[in-house]
Amino acid sequence: MNIAAKFKETAKSVLPVILIVLALGLTIVPLEKILLARFAVGGLLLIFGLTVFLMGVGMGIEPMGERCGSALVAKKNLGLLLSCAFVIGFIVTAAEPDIQVFGDQVAEIFPFVDKIVFTFAIAVGVGLFLLLGLLRAVLNFPIKIFFFVFYSLLFALAFLAPQNFLGIAFDSGGATTGPMTVPFIMSLGLGVSAVRAGKGDSSFGLTGTASIGPVMAVLAYAIFLRAPESFVQEIAEVELDISQNGGILGQIFLPFTSAFPIFLRESLFAIAPLVVLFAVFQIAILRMTARQTIRILVGFAYAYIGLSIFLTGVNGGFSDAGNELGKVLGNLAAQNGGLWLALLLAVGIAFGAVIVCAEPAVWVLSEQVEQVSGGTIKRRALLLFLSAGTALAIALALLSNVFNFNLKWILAAGYAVSMLLMIFCPPLWTGIAFDSGGVASGPLTSTFILSFTIGSAALNPADSFGVIALVAMMPLSAIQIMGIIYKAKQNKKEAK
Repeated sequence: MNIAAKFKETAKSVLPVILIVLALGLTIVPLEKILLARFAVGGLLLIFGLTVFLMGVGMGIEPMGERCGSALVAKKNLGLLLSCAFVIGFIVTAAEPDIQVFGDQVAEIFPFVDKIVFTFAIAVGVGLFLLLGLLRAVLNFPIKIFFFVFYSLLFALAFLAPQNFLGIAFDSGGATTGPMTVPFIMSLGLGVSAVRAGKGDSSFGLTGTASIGPVMAVLAYAIFLRAPESFVQEIAEVELDISQNGGILGQIFLPFTSAFPIFLRESLFAIAPLVVLFAVFQIAILRMTARQTIRILVGFAYAYIGLSIFLTGVNGGFSDAGNELGKVLGNLAAQNGGLWLALLLAVGIAFGAVIVCAEPAVWVLSEQVEQVSGGTIKRRALLLFLSAGTALAIALALLSNVFNFNLKWILAAGYAVSMLLMIFCPPLWTGIAFDSGGVASGPLTSTFILSFTIGSAALNPADSFGVIALVAMMPLSAIQIMGIIYKAKQNKKEAK
């Protein structure tokens, strides 16, 4: 793998966000210079960490997932395959750092929620639907019917559940698709599909399937819990204590030096289950050579170091600037409307279009799509449609903050359109589209973009639950539209 080329590509994805924030923060929306300096440092760490992480994914996580999937199918033991799928889904989800943070956020706003039970419900949901997704692939059950049936059940639950839990439930589907779990789940699906059919029609859709589980689990939990509709939601603001004694350099770098040990630990919790699973599979089924084993372990080490640096950059200073920028623009838009509202929307659309291209899991998905399709589906084209969908999602989220739209009807309409598009879209593209919805809502979206939208919702930050749900929803339609266009071009070529 060419590290220089990978660094160049990741820099192209992140630098536009850095330039937009610096340009606004130094001109029409003045921000503190220390805050902007930390933002720039965080951006550089993000680029470097993402580069190293993607190297590790390519060397360790992807080969492991594909080999495990292929080995399980080769055993021709359906019970073993499905039980392993459930255990894998449960373990990697329970250890995912995003889920732990998400559980803390929910428990902070809704004290009657038990974080342990909440996390357990999400992990069971992922495990169950990972099991169902692999069963669908093995039985070659049509992916369109599968998604239609389970999303119909999902929305039936949504209309029974308390309104104040709807955004949380859909956000949980995005929070489960973290930077460690997504590459492994996608590679597992590719491995199963390669042995089962030897073609790419069932290679995608497993991540999209796994994302249904936590949403249904949280909705069922909310119905069982009978959460009060009238509960007053409050968010406690936690500020990092920055020592003034260290001078300017101390104020800039202290957040990163303080955060790095924390994310070293969280990244270890995220990758440890995969290492344990690899050890079990290596002893019981895989039995790879020493050289292959060492390469995968080195890949795990790269992924661990890269993810630690990436999360330190994002949380040490990168997302803080997004929150402050959203707060200033949101207040100006609420007070003056007009041009300030237009500027808020324009900035949100620009962030949505650009930042999704820097999500680690988006990189993994786009590269796998290009490989499976033999280069006929270009990564750049996929990223373009994904960016357009994410940009529209952020615009809807900001408009919802300003005009207080009912999230239930926005999600119902969006998913209804995606179900309708399935009629005309090739099955391969439907799988890619639902996977894209899962990977678009990664750590950058759940930190920087969520911080920006929470900042813009100055009157009631709790209403910003649901932003991740919108980001996860829009690619379903955008990528399927791309698939319909792609199919039309292919038919035109064949006709000629």
